[in-house]
Amino acid sequence: MNKLFLIGNLTRDPEMSETSSGVAFCRLGIAVNRPYSGNDGERMTDFFNVTVWRTHAENCGKYLKKGSKVAIVGSLQNRSYEDKDGNKRQVTDIIASEVEFLSVKNQGEDGMDAPAPIRRNERPALEPVNEDDLPF
Repeated sequence: MNKLFLIGNLTRDPEMSETSSGVAFCRLGIAVNRPYSGNDGERMTDFFNVTVWRTHAENCGKYLKKGSKVAIVGSLQNRSYEDKDGNKRQVTDIIASEVEFLSVKNQGEDGMDAPAPIRRNERPALEPVNEDDLPF
């Protein structure tokens, strides 16, 4: 099974592109914090390159920016190529099958305010219920 789950922040703005046949894809860079600290007390971070395809790619290009928090579901893919000096290079990419946007968007590009998130300790006000209206 080749499946991974990552939660991290974008290290740069999404890079949109298309194949020669017109299929949209988007390249993302994400930083993922490790769950432990090093000997110096600093938390270690891993950096990954992610490729997203088709409609998911278009949405990433439209709604994400550097610093956005995302959850990625995908798989690892190895590929090799020759660099401009003729040296053979091996690269491991993450191919995303799902991308979930985790950052709260406070204001849209159209200037409209997004709804404020409900905080954990805040509860919406409940309206009183008339017991005569209950079906039981």
